[in-house]
Amino acid sequence: MSEAVASLSDITRTYGGVPVLESVSLTIEPGLTAVVGPNGSGKSTLLEVLVGATAPTAGDVRHLGATGPKPIGYLPQRVPFREGFTARETLAFYARLVGDDPDAALDRVGLGDAGDRRVEALSGGMRRLLGIAQAVLGNPSLVVLDEPASGLDPGMRERAFRAAADWADSDTAVVVSSHALDLVDDHADRVVVLRRGEVAAAGPLDRLLEEHDAADARELYRVVAGDMGAPAGDEGERPDEEEGDGEGDDAGESDDNDAEPAVHVTGVSDR
Repeated sequence: MSEAVASLSDITRTYGGVPVLESVSLTIEPGLTAVVGPNGSGKSTLLEVLVGATAPTAGDVRHLGATGPKPIGYLPQRVPFREGFTARETLAFYARLVGDDPDAALDRVGLGDAGDRRVEALSGGMRRLLGIAQAVLGNPSLVVLDEPASGLDPGMRERAFRAAADWADSDTAVVVSSHALDLVDDHADRVVVLRRGEVAAAGPLDRLLEEHDAADARELYRVVAGDMGAPAGDEGERPDEEEGDGEGDDAGESDDNDAEPAVHVTGVSDR
């Protein structure tokens, strides 16, 4: 077994007294881990707790192998890039904080030719790629991406997911939430299936497919999570989640008396 990069032990997170995550325990190892589940199952909250953007109500989070000048890279669903700056200028601001090269970061996600384009002129897919580039600045050991392929056309979502998968290696753990189960099949090493805030299944994808007699990730999802909220097609994206209109993954989690402040700096955990 690879050395763990992070672990969650008996994590519970409630909003207004309603549990969104309940007694979740996971070990995050190097490679690509995909977190899947119906809308409202707690995927975004799990990722926020993992990076420290949201404190758990109970339980313990440890970043055992997350080291370096920026140990954790984080891409939330909503990417708050400031307009009026080019892609290169945007990355250069954050790259200076961790001693990285913005041009190399653009090349890593295939945006080398788009460095001089202003953020507002980039397509939705290119902005997601820019978000991934920002999240991996400083070579973090743990990269967490919330729906990196959400709302994109098939070609661009494959490109975004592949950029995330390419970053995962024997020393780096990449955790991705996604409804795109075909991309999970193609790229994920491990899968976590959430159902009503609990872990319904977790482990290497090949092992889970064998244990549940499933042909692919879509069938595994249906067997483990049931039909509630199951993606209808291979694209499986939920653009409303990315827009944050309250109808997405963890709707209702913004209770004024309990919710943690939002993270406004993409790719840099504030905790």
